[in-house]
Amino acid sequence: MMNLAMIFLMLGQNGSSGGGGFQFIFIGLMILVFWMFMIRPQAKKAKLQKNFLQNLQKGDKIVTIAGIHGTVNKINDDGTMQLEINPGSYIKIEKSAVSMEWTANINKPVAEKK
Repeated sequence: MMNLAMIFLMLGQNGSSGGGGFQFIFIGLMILVFWMFMIRPQAKKAKLQKNFLQNLQKGDKIVTIAGIHGTVNKINDDGTMQLEINPGSYIKIEKSAVSMEWTANINKPVAEKK
């Protein structure tokens, strides 16, 4: 069973001189769809992650991508931070190791039960 893209590509190879323009339009549409559904959302997510990491402050509760829960104690200039995981217990982690999704999940307000 052939997919739609293979059928369109075979139509352009029939030897007709008018099919070449259709192939360029088809390739252009494929690139546009790829950009809209793959590249643009990834760029938007990367921008949100960058803003999230820049806005971290002392006292914020975070979760790392490894699942470590803690509170930001100190943010260093070298791209690291000191995380308090228990009272008096600190670890040094990379800022890029903070999970934006998991941190937002633990910081959202708990809905009241009816």
